[in-house]
Amino acid sequence: MKMYIVSIAVGLLVGLIYGFLNVRSPAPPVIALLGLLGMLLGEQLPPLLRQLWQPEAPKVSWIEDHVKPHCFGQLPTAQKTDENRSI
Repeated sequence: MKMYIVSIAVGLLVGLIYGFLNVRSPAPPVIALLGLLGMLLGEQLPPLLRQLWQPEAPKVSWIEDHVKPHCFGQLPTAQKTDENRSI
């Protein structure tokens, strides 16, 4: 949440600077931003509806829900040998 507040504050600061210097903002028009908001909401809607219509069994663990497989598959792990162990 903190990064959103900082982002808005910095955006307001830059907007004020642009306003004092009479510089036109390079930001996209409001209609484009509304379109992006619609895309974001539309992307979130199918999973929400799927969850409402077909509720899953509750997750047993946080890991099952949030930890995904690595994009390169199973990563190699270090093998413990007698040489690696401290005396």
